[in-house]
Amino acid sequence: MTYPDTPYPPPTPEQEALFAAGAVRYGHFRPGLPAEAAQLLADTVRDLSRPTLLDLGTGTGQVPQALLTALPRLTHIEAVDCSRPMLDQARAALAPALGSCTLGLVHSSADVYRPLAPLPGEDPWRPDLVTCCRSYHWMSGPSVLAMADRFAAPLATVAIMGDGSLWTHDADWTHALRELIHRYLGPRRRAGALGDYTEPRRTYQEDLAASAWSDFTEHRIHVARPWTPEEVVGYLHTTSFAGPELFGEQHAEFEDEAHTLLHAYAADGLLTEHAVFTILLARRPGGAQ
Repeated sequence: MTYPDTPYPPPTPEQEALFAAGAVRYGHFRPGLPAEAAQLLADTVRDLSRPTLLDLGTGTGQVPQALLTALPRLTHIEAVDCSRPMLDQARAALAPALGSCTLGLVHSSADVYRPLAPLPGEDPWRPDLVTCCRSYHWMSGPSVLAMADRFAAPLATVAIMGDGSLWTHDADWTHALRELIHRYLGPRRRAGALGDYTEPRRTYQEDLAASAWSDFTEHRIHVARPWTPEEVVGYLHTTSFAGPELFGEQHAEFEDEAHTLLHAYAADGLLTEHAVFTILLARRPGGAQ
């Protein structure tokens, strides 16, 4: 597979800019996949000898990185993201672990993605596993699910995953941190270059039920994550709701206050996030297109 039928429509400048500034820090401060989640994904293709992955909104490649460990026989990864800096970080993270697995990096929004056109005599590439991790809420969900139905293999699985963020986490220290962010940025949750964040109109489950992927199961993995105050501040650099560009000249002042606040809440230097990593595994009814 060597060329697209037509060029990919470029992401909008707002999409491109959303996480570009935090790309270098993203892989360091964003939690990866729980090992149990990676194994659950690997099990969906356990009967295939040459499984392939399409990862939408790949960021720095955390899903492919976890699957390369949990699924050593993975043969091809297609990683899609709106941000070139994110894709650069994904390439750097994944290249040393690929072995014989091939990697395609696609600069595109997920809903307009399409596989590369095959060479004469080749069959079109069709992914066996399509994943969205902590990214589906930024996408046009129904359009992404329709795209996956057009291109995924007949027995493919779609996995939509996430565990919220420190913005949504319910704890004394995260409440206090949100209040501090509100004091600087106002009462609404920000969404980087996109303005204010808008909650999805439908749940992910409702999107799946209305799509070709209506045969789905839900899996919940409980995770306790320790954070140092410095790690939390580093994490904020990677977010759309508290990235440095939102604060302008007040960013240094905000970070000083955030450090002081977080150290006041830290027990033995640590803050604990009790998260639930939720995975929706979806297939077409009957297992075929």
